[in-house]
Amino acid sequence: MNMPLDLAPAETAREAAAVARLYGEPMLELPKDLYIPPDALEVFLEAFEGPLDLLLYLIRKSNIDILDIPMAPLTVQYLAYVEAMRATNLELAADYLLMAAMLLEIKSRMLLPRPPREAEGEEGDPRAELVRRLVEYEQMKQAAARLDALPRVERDFEWVSVFVAEKVVERLPELTLHDLQHAWLKIMRKARLNQHHRVQREELSVREHMTEILRKLSDGAFVVFDTLFDPKLGPAGLVVSFLAMLELVKEKLVQVTQNDAFAPIYVKLADASTEHA
Repeated sequence: MNMPLDLAPAETAREAAAVARLYGEPMLELPKDLYIPPDALEVFLEAFEGPLDLLLYLIRKSNIDILDIPMAPLTVQYLAYVEAMRATNLELAADYLLMAAMLLEIKSRMLLPRPPREAEGEEGDPRAELVRRLVEYEQMKQAAARLDALPRVERDFEWVSVFVAEKVVERLPELTLHDLQHAWLKIMRKARLNQHHRVQREELSVREHMTEILRKLSDGAFVVFDTLFDPKLGPAGLVVSFLAMLELVKEKLVQVTQNDAFAPIYVKLADASTEHA
């Protein structure tokens, strides 16, 4: 069954007046019991990360030289965007309002007539600080974009582990002559610890050494104490000789004297008077 031709314009007008469609059917008005919060629907034409990002977008969109910014049209475009933000979210626009005040100040300083000044006291371009911040921000933004473009694990690719079923041959360390030398010295030290010692009993007579000392003092002269001991006797023989000397002194058969402190010690046979005393 075909629709009459005179109903087609009415259907077209009904479609144009529809505020929404429900299951494919046009709705001419919203339901009376439908509540839509004020912030339920927000449309963002452009997403910016801050006032500098917005300024840079406006400059690049208008194909403006960043080193020679026309402040008047840029300020107008910027204020229009900030005014749209204030209508929805004043807290979000706080940083943007601060930048707007800075743009208006620069614009007013550029519009005011400049009196002639001396060269050394001449003031710089009011836009210099803004240009510096914009250039630095653009450099950082481009660097961040280059870093983001690098391949990233678990975003652009995944790690792949491959198991290779091969027998791993253990590589032994290389042996040098120095290592052999250390091994040999270790063996020698161990051999010294396992040596057998034979202890022999040596009979030494104190009386015989006393007789030997008296023979050396037989001429009655003073003899240096050190010369009475023969180093060839070894530690044991020297000990016995020293004990023999002490025994002679005890029996008052010899006389031990010293002229000064730390001076050489002399030994001689005791004379009859000293022995009697």
